[in-house]
Amino acid sequence: MSQITIAIVGAGSRGGSYADWVARHPEHARVVAVAEPRVEYRDKLVTAHEAEAFTDWREIIARGERIADAVAICTQDADHLEPALAFAAAGYHILLEKPLAPTEDECRRIVAACAEAKVMLAVCHVLRYTPYTALVRQALPRIGKIVSIQHLEPVGFWHQAHSFVRGNWRNTAESTFMLLAKSCHDIDWLQYVVGAPISRVSSFGGLAHFTRDNQPAGAADRCTDCALTDCSYDARKIYNRFFDEGRRGWPLTILTPDPTAETLDEALRDGPYGRCVYACDNDVVDHQVVALEFEGGASGAFTMTAFNEQAHRKTRIFGTHGELDGDGESVRVFEFATRTWENVEAESTGDASASGGHGGGDDGIMAAFTAAVRTGDPEHIRSGGEASLNSHLAVFAAERARLRGTVETVR
Repeated sequence: MSQITIAIVGAGSRGGSYADWVARHPEHARVVAVAEPRVEYRDKLVTAHEAEAFTDWREIIARGERIADAVAICTQDADHLEPALAFAAAGYHILLEKPLAPTEDECRRIVAACAEAKVMLAVCHVLRYTPYTALVRQALPRIGKIVSIQHLEPVGFWHQAHSFVRGNWRNTAESTFMLLAKSCHDIDWLQYVVGAPISRVSSFGGLAHFTRDNQPAGAADRCTDCALTDCSYDARKIYNRFFDEGRRGWPLTILTPDPTAETLDEALRDGPYGRCVYACDNDVVDHQVVALEFEGGASGAFTMTAFNEQAHRKTRIFGTHGELDGDGESVRVFEFATRTWENVEAESTGDASASGGHGGGDDGIMAAFTAAVRTGDPEHIRSGGEASLNSHLAVFAAERARLRGTVETVR
């Protein structure tokens, strides 16, 4: 099979990114269907790919026969289970946006359903697929056996405000908790780099800043109505800066499918992304640390924080014969035997954000998934169901530990 066919379920930011990869690699894949209830987002992809339009993924299943080799499920987190079960039963290979699902039971059901149907499942842990990650894994033998690891996810002040205060993942009841929504990437990456499942976790964190109590005197509940000029989280400053820089993709397309000066002004005036960050219904944490123990005894420390410039993750790995220091783009290795540092850089593949393709991870997972479907060989997929399930269960355990003040075993 030289070219596979794909149905896109959910035509938002993630679905659009994966469809864009297909447009750039027509020799490997073709988008034949788009299911999306929002007409403006659906029509944009349908037109670009000359695909068949559906308002609901159930209409695809109702055809009774497969209309594509694979499906990319890019709906909101809470809407993963039902389509994943249905498409697996119908024989579609599945690319599933992370997280698998918002509950442990649903995660287990999705993985089990794909295994029972004998269809391939690739969970979009895109960090596993970056050139930087390949560089880290290539360098690891030089530092001996991993003893401990430190990892920082600098979410970024404006990204926290965009996605986790004003946006779709701001409220646990409406979406899920922060560690699952954002940092399941990182917990999964740590497991992948260490090369061992996570066995025990503890965690601390909370919502420190984005609350009504911290709203400055005189601030309005909408940025367009506010007279304050020195707020770091002013939505007008954040989004207009991107627009002035010439960016027309994410995050602006989350506000409006066709970003112009007029449509952005309207979105900020009337939509959720123009709200004051101190006057939203958010409850997810803005800082969290997780202590991890891996099978075999290695230990890890993960920190997620909103209060920084958004940038690549930063990692230090300590081994029996050396240490590794990585910043998302380059790696420095110190070997005890020579007492020298060596710098190695990965191929440049864009920044760490969604608009930058997650450092090459978006392209990497699409290349791997389509190769797996074309060849029938699941070995191309680095983020299959079972491996992803362990890291998801570790994330659920870490959130229980944070809420209960306990050390939790990952089962």
